[in-house]
Amino acid sequence: MSDLPDLPVTFRPARTRGIMLTAAVAIFVVVTAVGLLLKPLGPGERASFVLTAALLAGVMLVLARPKVLAEESGVTVVNLTTKRRLEWAEIVSVNLRPGDPWVFLNLSDGTSLPALGIQPGIARERAVADARALRALVEARSGAGPEAPRG
Repeated sequence: MSDLPDLPVTFRPARTRGIMLTAAVAIFVVVTAVGLLLKPLGPGERASFVLTAALLAGVMLVLARPKVLAEESGVTVVNLTTKRRLEWAEIVSVNLRPGDPWVFLNLSDGTSLPALGIQPGIARERAVADARALRALVEARSGAGPEAPRG
């Protein structure tokens, strides 16, 4: 099938990631600068500003982490705090229905795994295209038959 993307391919919310990374840097710089420029603060208080800035930036970096990596051997889903490796045959279907915050992978064990790396937030068309591409890869590699389009 010529519509399949070349492997390996990484799906991630690029705009959201860019915003999160930019915000992390901006938050760190601004909060640190405020802490260092306030004259009446002692060294401990200034250090607490820098620590707070680092913690806030760290949260933004965690929010920028999600991705879905499709390779010859399977799919790796990286969410906020978890990472799960799946064989192609484990994925039964790829769903992105209207109103869903991200793609859901229905698995052969009867569970569903959220894949935050494909989310329609501020780039719906990109997310729909990515979900279709991942769905086509799953159908081609797992032996599952095509289902009705969703998304």
